[in-house]
Amino acid sequence: MNIGDIIKKAGLRATPQRKMIYEIMTEFGHSSIDEIITRVQQHNPEITISTVYRIMDSFCMAGLLSKMNHPNGKCYYDITLSEHHHVIEENKVIDYIDPELTDLIKNHLKGELFKDLDIEKISIQITITNKKE
Repeated sequence: MNIGDIIKKAGLRATPQRKMIYEIMTEFGHSSIDEIITRVQQHNPEITISTVYRIMDSFCMAGLLSKMNHPNGKCYYDITLSEHHHVIEENKVIDYIDPELTDLIKNHLKGELFKDLDIEKISIQITITNKKE
């Protein structure tokens, strides 16, 4: 499916600006708004910062992207929508997919805390640093 079709399937118009920003997100995977704005303005300096923010918000509301809070205080956008976790090393965010870990946590929480509720999503952020020698 091409980018225009993905955007249309989410219920949005596939404008040139939206297609460009979605393509940039497919390249980045995870990105702060600052990185996205820089890349967008390299491609087309006429696209305003507010337009980028509006498009990113519309993508999140349409389910094309999600947001995550980074330990550095910035919000990062994530194009991977399947259930997964994140490993964070400085400003690098890596997807970590571990169904066994997710099931273990869901089963543990269902046992006591959420026995009468459905757990929709488990998302863990693991922050790592290099060991000092």
